[in-house]
Amino acid sequence: MCTTSQAYDRRVANNENSGDRIDVALIGGGIMSATLGALLQLLEPTWTVRIYERLGAVAQESSNPWNNAGTGHAALCELNYTPQKPDGSIDITKAVAINEQFEASREFWHHLLTTGALPEPASFISHTPHMTFVRGAANVEYLRRRFDTLSAHPLFSELEYTDDPAVIAEWAPLLVAERDPDEPVAATRATSGTDVDFGALTTQLVDHLVANGTQLYLEHEVRSLKQRKDGSWRISVKDRSWNAQDARHTVDARFVFVGAGGGALPLLQKAGIPEAKGYGGFPISGEFLRTDDPELVAAHHAKVYGKADVGSPPMSVPHLDTRVVDGKTYLMFGPYAGFSPKFLKKGSLLDLVASLRVNNIGSMLGAGLKNLDLTQYLVGQLAARPETKFAALQGFVPTAHPKHWEKITAGQRVQVIKKDAQGRGVLEFGTELITSADGTIAGLLGASPGASTAVTAMIDVLERCFPDRFTGWQREIATMIPSLGQAQWAASELDGLDQLADGTVASHA
Repeated sequence: MCTTSQAYDRRVANNENSGDRIDVALIGGGIMSATLGALLQLLEPTWTVRIYERLGAVAQESSNPWNNAGTGHAALCELNYTPQKPDGSIDITKAVAINEQFEASREFWHHLLTTGALPEPASFISHTPHMTFVRGAANVEYLRRRFDTLSAHPLFSELEYTDDPAVIAEWAPLLVAERDPDEPVAATRATSGTDVDFGALTTQLVDHLVANGTQLYLEHEVRSLKQRKDGSWRISVKDRSWNAQDARHTVDARFVFVGAGGGALPLLQKAGIPEAKGYGGFPISGEFLRTDDPELVAAHHAKVYGKADVGSPPMSVPHLDTRVVDGKTYLMFGPYAGFSPKFLKKGSLLDLVASLRVNNIGSMLGAGLKNLDLTQYLVGQLAARPETKFAALQGFVPTAHPKHWEKITAGQRVQVIKKDAQGRGVLEFGTELITSADGTIAGLLGASPGASTAVTAMIDVLERCFPDRFTGWQREIATMIPSLGQAQWAASELDGLDQLADGTVASHA
């Protein structure tokens, strides 16, 4: 069935509004633009907002459910958010921050559900326990210490720990079936975890925006951004549709948000803002193994993260996830890294070369020299034989057989490269918000945890780019996201979507 966003008549919008001024231009039809659009529609319903998406539908790149692993990152199971300090203690600072950010997203979605802006939650979110599974005595000891530290925090008090294979078999039987009984194993579990289809959520948000006045331009690519003397931005757009009558047009926007995933850096560079100078990007592609075999799907209901091999980058953390897409349940394992110079899955082979600037070459070279382990990892992944890659899955699921699994290509992720305080290039594995000094343009770079923290990221955009209005917005923001900004989340607010569990939040056990 065709959604509003997919059916929107681009030519009508073009003819009626070509050459005019709008309040806000959102570049990229992903979860970030959709979230910012939803916030602005509630806070400033009279503003004119337009979304430009270069493909024929929204949520086709990073927000597509098969292009990312952002299934509700809440730091319940991801070990790279709880690093071990030199003294052996566990740092949970980042885990707490990410958990708070994801709960803010859940609160905002809950608000949209109660106001009718989103349909029933089972269409995009489902209960899926989050687990961590490790092997080997050293990793078991690390996980136990992580559990002791994390579970002492109110946000993680429900976390369970076991090093008993029989208990793990009750939680996730595929992990221990036919495993060597002498191998030390351990696991933690949080039953409140979720699986989120960000593709469905993005489409639903955009459908609601369009139904309430937001203009959506599909198959329209922003080619240039130039700031005018009055501070607004002249945006040059190319119509990529096959039957375009007026292939190019311009529009002036008071504010621009670049939420174009891997395409954000080139656009910010074209805008010429000083704040984007020195930034570079390193593209990494990926693959996953997927199955919809009924017996396997029925035997595993969890999002399970493992521990990356020594010397491997954070992006290599193996995980076996239950994924619910369009109402159907799958299992997905990965990631397997690859390399492509494209910044988008449907981008250009020249993206990486085109992003090089005099002001970022030093950063790029410096980051490359400091991350030789990443280069070695990528080379090893590219050279690995199929049976070697499948052995990684068998490390998680000893009974796995190739006949049940298919390979899928994931989306492109562009790791942020920037200068540190000493002017040296560093590779960042998180997200980076860039805003101009005058607050007229902002863009989001990077990957993980990405979509799961979209709401707090976009609140940050509002606070940094509209400081004169933000104070007036705070009361309304507090009604939508009551616990935003608190040091701890009140237990009554943690329920969020869980309050609608009976009959509205699907359980795909």
